[in-house]
Amino acid sequence: MTNLSVVDQVGLRTVNDLLRERADSHGDKDFLVFEDADGAVVRFTYARWQREVEALAAGLASRGVREGMKVALRMRNRPELLMSWFALARLGAVTVLTITQNTARETHYVTSYSDAEMVITEAEFLELYMELLPELPAVRTLVVLGAAAPPPGVVRFEDVPLHDGRAPQVRLAPDAPIQMLFTSGTTAAPKAVVLTHANCLHAGEREWMIQGLDPSDRLLTCLPFFHVNAQTITLLSTLTLGATATFLQTYSASRFIDQLRRHRATQTSMSSAIVRTLLAQPERPDDAEHELRRVFYALNVTDAEKAAFEQRFGVELMNAYGLTEAMTVVSVTPVFGDRRWPSVGRPAVERLVRIVGEDGEPVPVGEVGEITVFGRPGFTLMQGYYKNQEATDAAIRDGWLHTGDLGRLDADGYLFYVDRVKDMIKRSGENVSAAEVEGVLMAHPAIAEVAVIGVPDAIRDEAVKAFVVTVPGAQLTVEEVTDHCRERLAAFKVPTVVEFPAELPHTSVGKVEKKALRLRETAAR
Repeated sequence: MTNLSVVDQVGLRTVNDLLRERADSHGDKDFLVFEDADGAVVRFTYARWQREVEALAAGLASRGVREGMKVALRMRNRPELLMSWFALARLGAVTVLTITQNTARETHYVTSYSDAEMVITEAEFLELYMELLPELPAVRTLVVLGAAAPPPGVVRFEDVPLHDGRAPQVRLAPDAPIQMLFTSGTTAAPKAVVLTHANCLHAGEREWMIQGLDPSDRLLTCLPFFHVNAQTITLLSTLTLGATATFLQTYSASRFIDQLRRHRATQTSMSSAIVRTLLAQPERPDDAEHELRRVFYALNVTDAEKAAFEQRFGVELMNAYGLTEAMTVVSVTPVFGDRRWPSVGRPAVERLVRIVGEDGEPVPVGEVGEITVFGRPGFTLMQGYYKNQEATDAAIRDGWLHTGDLGRLDADGYLFYVDRVKDMIKRSGENVSAAEVEGVLMAHPAIAEVAVIGVPDAIRDEAVKAFVVTVPGAQLTVEEVTDHCRERLAAFKVPTVVEFPAELPHTSVGKVEKKALRLRETAAR
């Protein structure tokens, strides 16, 4: 174990130390509840979960998993996914969480770049990996869940746990890596964010405190575990408190409110897509009859959507801002006090936030600049980007994480998110915020969804292009879109190119995937 000269609030502990503590103190209490796509539910107490993790870790060790080994893990929300994550952490291995929607090309890149030597997946993805294995010489073992008769050489997940064995003792420093998460990227290949046990422990402490949770809370998420929201806001805050967490395998707008009631959830996380699809459901007289106290939220909806949601469902949205490189939350609206919508709140526990200009120097209050976050790499910030020291050094400078996001602070220290640096469109020497244009467009009653990007313009550097998806049955012309914007925006911000696609590409958590739109524009030129 590494000798650390500085010890902070999480101590010399790991995620598995925390699990053992909770199994000892809350053994008979429900820790994790899983509901699959068909509505079947399975429950695990803290004690049972710890036993299952130990058995799986023993089996994985017998299959060659060791400290520092990289293991690619690709499953939908289910017990075996989280159990594998804990078991690999127990052995000191590094989990490479893979997005289930990844294409063959993306899957090959993530698996190869991470140096994964084992893949754990489910039967749905067996064919994909069998096709890729000849091109992945580092992968020596493929473990598949739910494959009744797998091909020769493939290990059935069900045969791995050793319930009569114990995993080898591994003593890890808190800053030992626990996982890699690949960023979506903007134009370049995704970068692998290395996160540690200490990152997880700090996140668990931070997230329960900023939400004002306690051990009686029941947290529920439908968001995928391969992103930090479900990990930190739901799993790690639950584990830290000794509370109970429910993971839904899939999101269904027509079932979600009933699922919240059935599991007696007191906290959940939502994206803008979830808010909008819930609002699109037929109203019911019991919409506000639930036990929710906290709804953690990110990605802005319109003022009208926020007001409609809160009135209809009887609960306020806690707006927040965070990113993978900071192991999620950087700022959050106060549980008690002024929320200042659309502010993303004040800096969270342990966070110092500074807004800087292009020269790296702080800008005056109220001015827009890049959001930077101070912290300790491997503890309150990512350890770095895997195999990319140049990008790590560019992102973390003198302890400050440069987020690539633009924002401003008001006189009372409330943070207002403006846009991604790369979502600022340069037009005739003026900066145009894509988010501002999108906000104006979304106020049009005939527009269901929109994305705005910059495209090359031979005269004005970039043109403002809007991709507009209309509500079913609505008809819009380019002139109607631009007229709507001219009434509300300066002339240089008005889109000069408008396209009406049937739908927009989305990431796994419902964000519009502008990278795909930019790549399509590049290919078309």
